[in-house]
Amino acid sequence: MQDGSHVITSLCFSSGANGQGAVVFLFVYARAVIVSERVTLITGASAGIGAELARVFAARGHRVALVARRADRLAALASEIAAGGTAAPIVIACDLHAADASDKISAALAEAGAEVEYVVNNAGYGLFGRAAELDRADQLGIIDVNIRALTDLSLRFTDSLIRNRGGILNMGSVAGFLPGPGMATYYASKAYVLSFTEALRQELAPRGVRVTLVCPGPVPTEFQNRAGFKPGFDSAILNVPPAAVAKQAYHGLMANKRIVLPGLGIKMVPTALRFFPRGFILGAVGRFQLRKR
Repeated sequence: MQDGSHVITSLCFSSGANGQGAVVFLFVYARAVIVSERVTLITGASAGIGAELARVFAARGHRVALVARRADRLAALASEIAAGGTAAPIVIACDLHAADASDKISAALAEAGAEVEYVVNNAGYGLFGRAAELDRADQLGIIDVNIRALTDLSLRFTDSLIRNRGGILNMGSVAGFLPGPGMATYYASKAYVLSFTEALRQELAPRGVRVTLVCPGPVPTEFQNRAGFKPGFDSAILNVPPAAVAKQAYHGLMANKRIVLPGLGIKMVPTALRFFPRGFILGAVGRFQLRKR
């Protein structure tokens, strides 16, 4: 008989001459083993760095589960990856703004018989402008995606991450090191991601889970258009292509690095900030961000 996840089998045989003797019952108790396929969950996978991360993980033998709002783009990326001879990706069309988004993702993975080995929280966006003048609901949406969804997905699958000795890759930004007049909610959200990821790394390290933060600077993606500004001189100097960011992020996670700063210019930012008072940095960023673009 089967009892939940356990199987109990009874065997009976007799011994002795002329049918005389004891009847012996042997009970065999075994745990039923349910085999799940390990996957890498990637949010914001429909374009930009997220799509490149999906390609990098898939090319290195990971089956990927792709999450984004735009189902058509996910389907196209999944077809591209499958055509390369790797396992067909799991496609989960889902809007991370929704309060039940993580529940839907978890249910879709369970239905596919998949167990999470790596979580890649790539989804995120920002809005350019003065906070008091921007739509309040839109700014709360930034918190939903950049903070709430990232936190939920980082914590929701910790049991399977520990079991598989996997990892978490969170998408931060060089903005996380700075105050951000002109993109106040976005910069603050990335400061949260920086602090949360470093703390989570310390907590999960004894359990064998790698936790890495990647902090790119300006990257030519759809982010700028959605945020409402055009790339400026800083983007031309600090620009790192999405594919390069994805490769460096992947290798950083596999090497269990605390933080990945793609590009030479970005690597210098955290160190350089130590030499200036916070008030000076606040004023400089404000003058730079609030100028007309």
